[in-house]
Amino acid sequence: MLYFIIALVVIVLIIVFVVSIYNKLVKLRERVRNAFSQIDVQLERRHDLIPNLVETAKGYMSHEKETLEGVISARASATQARIEVNGDPANIAAMGKLAGAEAGLTSALGKLLAVSEAYPDLKANENMSQLSEELTTTENKIAFARQNYNDQVTTYQTYKTTFPPVFIANSFGFADSAYLDLDETPEKRENITVSFDDTNNEATS
Repeated sequence: MLYFIIALVVIVLIIVFVVSIYNKLVKLRERVRNAFSQIDVQLERRHDLIPNLVETAKGYMSHEKETLEGVISARASATQARIEVNGDPANIAAMGKLAGAEAGLTSALGKLLAVSEAYPDLKANENMSQLSEELTTTENKIAFARQNYNDQVTTYQTYKTTFPPVFIANSFGFADSAYLDLDETPEKRENITVSFDDTNNEATS
């Protein structure tokens, strides 16, 4: 009888231990998802600002059709990538595509803003100034949200690969979450060179 009680206590303790690990994994996974949702909100805000930015610039930059179309195309790719992720940071392939698309959008926006320096009237436009300020604020919020997200991913990934949580994580299908780097790569920054022709005020890259 004593052995039976001891065995029962041991079993109960094991169950409690497993449940506590499972619950912590769930909590950490939800923190990752919540952190990503904050990024998603800011990315949507960024995408929403771009059509107005391009429309405003279009009135002053009639010679920059390729640059303007590049921003619109990059925005479309980034929007589609967000849709494919669908709020699931465990979708590794889609998250990789999102990072690449957003880096492409950052590159296109950087080129547009660089070229706009050659148009004083555009720089002085109140709407353009306001949109640029809102975009800068949004970019800062994205950077902050991304840092928090990656920190949450680190905590989750570290815990789920330690012993004994690794066995619980594998048994119950706790998938890895992808880190997210939305920064423009050094290669892309080096490829963006802007020069201005004083004779016709066109910009080429």
